[in-house]
Amino acid sequence: MPRDPGQTERLVRRLRWEELDAAWLRAFIELARSEDLAGAGLLRRPLRPGDPSADLLGGTVRARARIVTRRPAVIAGLGLLEIVFAAYGHRCHAKPLAYDGQFVPADTAVAEVEGPAADLLSAERILLNFLQRLCGVATRTREHVLALGSSPTKLLDTRKTTPGFRMLEKYAVGQGGGFNHRLGLFDRIMVKDNHLAAGAAGAAKRLTAFVERARASRPDLIVEVEVDRLDQIKPVVTAGADIVLLDNFSIADLREAIPMLRGKAWSEVSGGVGLETLPAIGTLSPDFVSCGGITHSAPWCDLGMDWS
Repeated sequence: MPRDPGQTERLVRRLRWEELDAAWLRAFIELARSEDLAGAGLLRRPLRPGDPSADLLGGTVRARARIVTRRPAVIAGLGLLEIVFAAYGHRCHAKPLAYDGQFVPADTAVAEVEGPAADLLSAERILLNFLQRLCGVATRTREHVLALGSSPTKLLDTRKTTPGFRMLEKYAVGQGGGFNHRLGLFDRIMVKDNHLAAGAAGAAKRLTAFVERARASRPDLIVEVEVDRLDQIKPVVTAGADIVLLDNFSIADLREAIPMLRGKAWSEVSGGVGLETLPAIGTLSPDFVSCGGITHSAPWCDLGMDWS
């Protein structure tokens, strides 16, 4: 099928905070709280769960603190603040001082929090764990987007995400300037080398038949096919693939492959993508470049809670 500009929003997207399931977020945070206070995951739970250190303060002492960046960061996940505090009894409250997607310098206060000191102390680590992870993904993504320079190529994430954190990490990718490749196996037909091997579709004729069968089985879905050789491109395009993923192509082969796809299918570069290779890839202007490192190798951002 010829490349259709109207497909763009179906191909890539940025997950919005409003699309996340609030009930799922609450359950996820409650699980994290249970790990910290009640040893969730252990066969033998503590006889007396809770935070005995914070309990020494009693319930009447109130406190105020600021969440501060120790290094430059892209902010992501501030919507979790009140959800975390709800899991600890709704007695603490937060006032954001920044917004998701904002790049801030070191020593920036991104939120004020206040409430019973014991509750703030108990919730502090869980709250920071979520924020540090999501800000880390957003910040790492921004670095990769900047490495593309002025290229029109869009940076995509992958499914190489932390189990359980998939949607939050993909949200953070969008805050860093990247785009979501797909949210899961459910929203695209992705024909990779293992599918072709399992389907005995190595030769061009069998490859074409495999892609045609994929299109016929789910006409409502985008079909993307991974290729690792130049001679595979023509049969995949002929079969009607929407996107051709050029896997581990050298820069020389990409120079030949990308023009073969223009006006016929969308091009995506994958494999060996990082800060060192993105500038060269960007000069070739593929439609998309995907990188697992923006999630699986993103270092946590350094944020702290500074008490007043």
